Amino acid sequence: MLKVARHRASTPGQAAPSSSWKSPPFWAVSPLAFAAILFAHWPLLRLPYYWDEAGYYIPAAFDFFRTGALIPYSTLSNAHPPLPSVYLAAFWKVFNFSPFVTRAAMCAVAALALAAVWRIALAVSKRPSIALATIALTAAYPVFFAQSSLAHADLFAAAATLWALAFFLDRRIWLSILCFSLAALSKETAIVTPLALAAWQAWTAVRTRSRKPARNVALLLAPVLPLALWYAYHYHRTGFIFGNPQYLRYNAEATLTPLRVLVAFLHRAFQLTLHMNLFVLVLPALAVLLLDPVHDPDGSPRPALPRDARTLILVVVFANAIFFSILGGALLTRYLLPLYPLVVLLCLHALRRRLNLWPWLAALVAVAFVAALFVNPPYRFAPEDNLAYSDMVRLQQDAIAQITARYPNATVLTAWPASDELTKPELGYVSRPMPVTSIQNFSFPQILLASRSRQTYTTALIFSTKYNPPGWALSLGRLNQRLDARYFGFHRDLDPALIARILGGRVVWAEQRHGQWAAVLHFDRPPAQEARLQSVGPGSRGPHGQVFVHGVVARKL
Repeated sequence: MLKVARHRASTPGQAAPSSSWKSPPFWAVSPLAFAAILFAHWPLLRLPYYWDEAGYYIPAAFDFFRTGALIPYSTLSNAHPPLPSVYLAAFWKVFNFSPFVTRAAMCAVAALALAAVWRIALAVSKRPSIALATIALTAAYPVFFAQSSLAHADLFAAAATLWALAFFLDRRIWLSILCFSLAALSKETAIVTPLALAAWQAWTAVRTRSRKPARNVALLLAPVLPLALWYAYHYHRTGFIFGNPQYLRYNAEATLTPLRVLVAFLHRAFQLTLHMNLFVLVLPALAVLLLDPVHDPDGSPRPALPRDARTLILVVVFANAIFFSILGGALLTRYLLPLYPLVVLLCLHALRRRLNLWPWLAALVAVAFVAALFVNPPYRFAPEDNLAYSDMVRLQQDAIAQITARYPNATVLTAWPASDELTKPELGYVSRPMPVTSIQNFSFPQILLASRSRQTYTTALIFSTKYNPPGWALSLGRLNQRLDARYFGFHRDLDPALIARILGGRVVWAEQRHGQWAAVLHFDRPPAQEARLQSVGPGSRGPHGQVFVHGVVARKL
């Protein structure tokens, strides 16, 4: 086991760490973190649900809230463990079912995660200045900030994983195992971290011929048991172990090719080192490794991170990066959420060890992170990586408000997630369900399919399903686009005027926000044709035999 948190002896030439600074209990840090997160997210707390929230997590939790069903029935089951649904339903039961309650509850989870980050940073650095800078930069990093109020299972898993690592560093192995089990019951992919640590402990036992790491291996494998019991229950109730067949095919079967794994790993490396202005921290941290450590006033060189702690962090980061390069059809950065504070901690410690002016550089990084919240990068990215997701939500709100006000009895041609937003009032966009005709996206093949469809629709809600940076943009060329189209679902949405021309309608409303757009089209139908309105819902078959599912919901981890 690690000897980090309770190490008090100093080596020759190295100052003993101060024993007056101890990691505070989570209840001492969490309230302050919660207040700060809630205040920073206040303008976002009443937004209706976004993307995978609307497609899976909120319907799953709402099903449990209404009926106690652990397996959702109003959306396709992806076999995700039920802990997030239980947590959200408990808050709704006490306070009310509303986006504000949901997002405030998620802010509380983010505060717990930051408390764990504080404890980890103190355990490995013994420096409150490092711990404070680590939680501040973690909270400000756009990916973590955006996810702090979104109802995704990844934030639950990240908080539980970070606390498990904190207890592991503190040699409180049973609490660590409990937290790893809670992480796995929040998001099944969180099991990779205890498995990676078990492999590391097994290697340590073989290398040192010690029995203690060998005992830890068995304990670190324990979180597999509750996850296995959940899968057994899911199989008993549905006949599927790992979710619906489309989900399994997209996240596992279609990902196991060497080229796809290599390309995905390069994406993951980019996300962990450069994405959303992270390069402002990572590149200087790499550069200062060429410098000698500075000396403290007593003449001793500033110490490095303890070797075992550094190895633990690297094992966790690389294991997750490799795992999410092999599995997971979508390259969403939220899958890497527990890794970002670890990367920040490594970089800050490297800067402090070799630069006296490291606080000023940390302040510059904070400014860069806050800027990345509002300024989109010059390359394609998921809107949920910064505040671009709020632009998309507001565009959807405005477009749907136009349809309900001007065409309340319309049948709407659209794609997911708007198809769910129009048919499920609990998502916060409509007061009553509207009939929809669904297509997968707004690329030319799908629009051509809609133009040939026998389904009757009188309006269309179209929007940018992929963020494409306006004007000058970074691109790796046509080869990269072909690889993204082949492995990661890249496509180009047609512009509203062209879609209207192909479908024989006209654009009656359009709006843009920072590179994203939405538009409403109207089609003049003869009265006899208006009377034959039909709806194609998720899971039903289209006129050419295609199956309409919940877009990326059936595809994402």
